[in-house]
Order: sequence, then structure tokens, then C-alpha cells
Amino acid sequence: MSADTVLRQQLLALLDGRNAHASLDDVVADFPPEHFNTRPPHVPYSPWHLLEHIRIAQWDILEFVRNPAYQSPPWPEGYWPAPDAEADEAAWNATLAAIRADMAALKAMVQDPATDLTAELPHAPGYTLLREVLLVADHNAYHVGEFGILRQVMGTWPPGHE
Repeated sequence: MSADTVLRQQLLALLDGRNAHASLDDVVADFPPEHFNTRPPHVPYSPWHLLEHIRIAQWDILEFVRNPAYQSPPWPEGYWPAPDAEADEAAWNATLAAIRADMAALKAMVQDPATDLTAELPHAPGYTLLREVLLVADHNAYHVGEFGILRQVMGTWPPGHE
């Protein structure tokens, strides 16, 4: 197996998040809808806000890679929903669907053997798809872990969760 194939396989596994940490699907499974908008003690955002942050940041990186004319939102406010924004079940599900769809698009880039992972992006010298994939994986892993901790603090894990 070539080094390129191994690298792609490892990146895909990293994006799935099942090697050293929980996956997004693991931490959102059976999350109680009545707590979508609950702010845990000493935390200025809700679980839905955190998922929206993951979605926005991941989408930002994906758009940066694939759209030379893309302009990132202002930092940091553009990477979070409005502080007073709330989600119902439809918004919660839409956020998760968008995270999954954008992840699928990123994975498709990684899986494409015609894509040079280490080539500089034509519109962003010094940046590569490899760098951006690692950035998404790192950012998502951090916040997926945070989501799991919030569930622990909030007591929203289902009975028997270890």
C-alpha cells in the first residue's frame, strides 16, 4: 500500500473521530430536546450553540478550500450563533445534517486520489488541503469532547452511560 493511500486512510479515520475520542454521533445520541438551549453552569452558550459553532467553523474551512473568492466571517462573533438564538428540534437536526454533509464533502476531497493533499491551494499560498483537514479534525475533536463534558455536567447522558 502506498504512503499516499495510508495517509488518506488515516485522515479519514481521524475525521471520523473514533480512534482516540468519541465521534459527533456518539456525543449527540439521545440528547434530550428539552436541553438543546440549556446553558450549563458558568458556560455562556448552550449545547446547540456549540454544535452550531462546530458547523460554522467546519463550513468556513471547507469553503476556504473550495472557493477562491470566499470571505470568512468576522472573528469571533461570526463563528457562533447569536447569544440569544435558540433551536427547536428542526434546527437541531438541520445543524447536525449540515455538519455531516460538510464532513462528507471534506472526506470526498481526501478520498479523491487526484487531489494532492500537500499542494498549496492556488488561492492561498502556504495552505494545503492536508493542513485544513487536520485543522477541522483538531477543532471538531476539541469541541466534541467539550460537548461530552457538558452532557456530564448537565446530567443529560442516558441512564447506564459509562
